[in-house]
Amino acid sequence: MTTGAPPPPARKRSRSRSLAPLGLAAWLVLEVWLLTLVAGAAGGFTVLALLAGGAVLGAAVIKRAGRRAFRTLTETLQQQQAGAVPAQDAGSTGNGFLMLGGVLLMVPGLLSDAAGLLLLLPPVRAWAGRYAERSLDRRVRAAVPGFDDAFQRARVHRPDGKVVQGEVIRDDTADRRTHPYGDGDSRPPLTR
Repeated sequence: MTTGAPPPPARKRSRSRSLAPLGLAAWLVLEVWLLTLVAGAAGGFTVLALLAGGAVLGAAVIKRAGRRAFRTLTETLQQQQAGAVPAQDAGSTGNGFLMLGGVLLMVPGLLSDAAGLLLLLPPVRAWAGRYAERSLDRRVRAAVPGFDDAFQRARVHRPDGKVVQGEVIRDDTADRRTHPYGDGDSRPPLTR
């Protein structure tokens, strides 16, 4: 017989997580169908040339975005070492979506190539960035109410499985030697 807290109840999978494999399979079938359709109309070498061109263009886009991200990081670190507050560079935003566009270009398929080419356009990248930021902000606020003071809260698990809500208050000015457990001894378990 084991003691301790009971295992947490199993979480139900979200709808998007359960439909993701079905969506991926449908996307792959559509990609193969489009490739065979274009190969029948234009020829196999044309499809091969399109796929090879997409892979080369995608690699070039990823390389360029990676260099730009590294250059921005280097400049920001140099400005911080000099003591200046680095300014937000409007041209450096969207590197993640630019790299995603390059990856989509490298993935074989015409739909992924079209999506990758769309992400190369700056207005589409800006819109996708705003949408992703709003979506992430909304999810964080819904998942963790009071996220702003999350680092000031603590949860203590008692041996009987109950959770005690608390708040961490750090007082750096207090003398550690006057604290009953300030000498490194472990605290006794919470009992009731």
